Amino acid sequence: MQRKVYQLLVDNTSGVLSRISGLFSRRGYNIESITAGVTADPKYTRITIVTSGDDEVLEQIEKQVAKLVDVRDIKELKPEDSVYRELVLIKVKVEAKDRPAIIAIVDTFRAKIIDVGTESLMIELTGNQNKIDAFIALLDGYEILELARTGIAGLGRGIDNVTYLP
Repeated sequence: MQRKVYQLLVDNTSGVLSRISGLFSRRGYNIESITAGVTADPKYTRITIVTSGDDEVLEQIEKQVAKLVDVRDIKELKPEDSVYRELVLIKVKVEAKDRPAIIAIVDTFRAKIIDVGTESLMIELTGNQNKIDAFIALLDGYEILELARTGIAGLGRGIDNVTYLP
């Protein structure tokens, strides 16, 4: 099993995300992560999909997605030629005596404390999946009340692989 990250440029129309996820569902393909957002041109949306399968399945995914009417471009974002980032928000239950230890972990990872309550801290961290997983692992001794991860967003490095749409 391989894991691939695909970047799609699609028309910014209602139902486009549903049609793409429906294709995955109908064909029995797995979506590990999916993120979507409007591009610099509001006519288009950039979707990043992380999926896995053998070579044949991944080839079929790429071909089937490319055939969808709303899809203007699809490309694989290879790890060596791309930058991936993910955002995580974590709410941790913290007693006053434990705050300095949590703050030290936050500072080490260049995370931010974005909300402080009498019994909790909310932390924001961006980075690659390994960084986020390592951060969460260090919080193992604390009670994580809530956690929200965005999934991967990615772009290819440099200007050689930029897609220009009319």
